[in-house]
Amino acid sequence: MAHVFSRSRMAHQLWRKMSSWPSSMATVCSTGTHPSGFPSSFMPMLLCQRFFTVKSEQLLSQPCNDSNDQVLDFPGGKVSFNADMRFLSESQDERISCYRVLDDYGHIISGSSFRQPRDKEGFPFILLLDWLEEAINIASAAALTIDDIVLPQYREPGVLLWRGFTLQEFANHNFGNKSDYGKGRQMPIHYGCNRLNYFTVSSPIATQLPQAVGVAYSLKMDKKNACVITYFGDGGTSEGDFHAALNFAAVLEAPVIFFCRNNGWAISTPTTEQFRSDGAVIKGQAYGIRSIRVDGNDALAVYSAVHAAREMAISECRPILVEALTYRVSHHSTSDDSTKYRPIDEIEHWRTSRNPVSRYRKWIERNGWWDDEVEENLRSNVRKELMQAIQIAERLEKPPINELFTDVYDQVPSNLCEQEKSLREIIKKHPEDYPSDVPL
Repeated sequence: MAHVFSRSRMAHQLWRKMSSWPSSMATVCSTGTHPSGFPSSFMPMLLCQRFFTVKSEQLLSQPCNDSNDQVLDFPGGKVSFNADMRFLSESQDERISCYRVLDDYGHIISGSSFRQPRDKEGFPFILLLDWLEEAINIASAAALTIDDIVLPQYREPGVLLWRGFTLQEFANHNFGNKSDYGKGRQMPIHYGCNRLNYFTVSSPIATQLPQAVGVAYSLKMDKKNACVITYFGDGGTSEGDFHAALNFAAVLEAPVIFFCRNNGWAISTPTTEQFRSDGAVIKGQAYGIRSIRVDGNDALAVYSAVHAAREMAISECRPILVEALTYRVSHHSTSDDSTKYRPIDEIEHWRTSRNPVSRYRKWIERNGWWDDEVEENLRSNVRKELMQAIQIAERLEKPPINELFTDVYDQVPSNLCEQEKSLREIIKKHPEDYPSDVPL
């Protein structure tokens, strides 16, 4: 730095000396030297050094009055400049608000905007399940049409039930009998139904998300008046497939609804250890996706949000992210004991004070559409129908052994033929080790 400063000072002094020279100063003497005494070859270097210094000083000293009017015409839109160095905060001052229609007592919140759901006969739909995520299942399903395609996780049987999957079909699947659409090859509760546009459940977390975008893009290419909805939990947002899917959908402008069921826990991992962002809703904005946060225990709010999301997804050909805040009262699975990682008081509070069924029931009772007698009769009839479905399902024959090797290839390849032959030989040799109710 000192070296540069000394050179600049020397050039300044030289300039003052040269400014007193006569107009013929640029003339080179016959001896090859300038009147200043410097060799002529050395003069251009001095002048260039001075011009560089003067120009730099002038540029640095002159204020730029039109910097605010300059923009960077960058792909995706114009970007304005800012002279202040500002980092985006890692969090907002206030958390994103949550859309709600019914308060905790089943009253319509004053000034709220919503659509009133109707079933096929024109009456408000009725919630039947009671695991605290019923509003998400039933209300979101009611806002869709049968032409819309569903790619579920594994907590959406209510969506399938609303679409017309019978209790007998549920029972057939879980018993893995010959009437099971999966032919006994799927895990329990991994439902699927072609006629109801309900993709078969996959166990790996978030794999259905990029698949949903591909399905939605095909609907767009075919100009279908339909969209795709895919469900996932808060834990799914930690998977790479989540981020790939959102970016994929935004760039291709695919008509898909990403429905995040944020119930606070990914098995035993709380959301506070899952991410530092304000839930999942803020992630949509990062990918250029229109998003909304909704009270997942408010059936009217969920229905209205999904109904609006569907209309935007189809009419504008755009993805929508819906984050529903709810709570998983039950254990994660039958092998889980959630009381080991969360207090019982917390579970009980949500079960009693934040129950979506109780809240919705209060609203429809207040409107004269429901009462205890009607509910008691319904529960009794459903219980009888369910028990009958179980009895029929467990008596039905299992799928034959050869179904293990079908439905993958048009023609079964030789290696699978060899495996089937080997399996039959082992069963014949050790029949006591294999179920006797599976036809060979």
